[in-house]
Amino acid sequence: MTARTIAVVGLSPNALRPSYFVGFYLQRHGYRVVPINPRESEILGETSYPSLSDVPLSIDVVDVFRRPEAVPAIAREAVATGAKALWLQFGVINLEGAEIARSNGLDVVMDRCMKVEHARYLGACTGWGSIPNA
Repeated sequence: MTARTIAVVGLSPNALRPSYFVGFYLQRHGYRVVPINPRESEILGETSYPSLSDVPLSIDVVDVFRRPEAVPAIAREAVATGAKALWLQFGVINLEGAEIARSNGLDVVMDRCMKVEHARYLGACTGWGSIPNA
């Protein structure tokens, strides 16, 4: 799957929060980040939407930074908007939500950080070998 547009549900405007760091990282690597946060009008220079159903463009991946109990509703919304994948960040584990997404054709990743996995894919997490004179 080739993803370019990532809706980050629960994206915080606080630069110290993991969701902000992941969104910032993804933007710097060429992804379109769509913030989903009903309390904000803009995050990372992008319009923030109250919910996935309010986003006026096609979403490839829904990246979730919310409590596990919110996932089933988010999964239903992801299915309804035509997203291709549901990504649940570290600690976001909900089997019901994963099954809703999976049974409706979405790819599902659970309890993984998109930034960490992206860096691993690029070879940026190579351990000691990447540190000179180590």
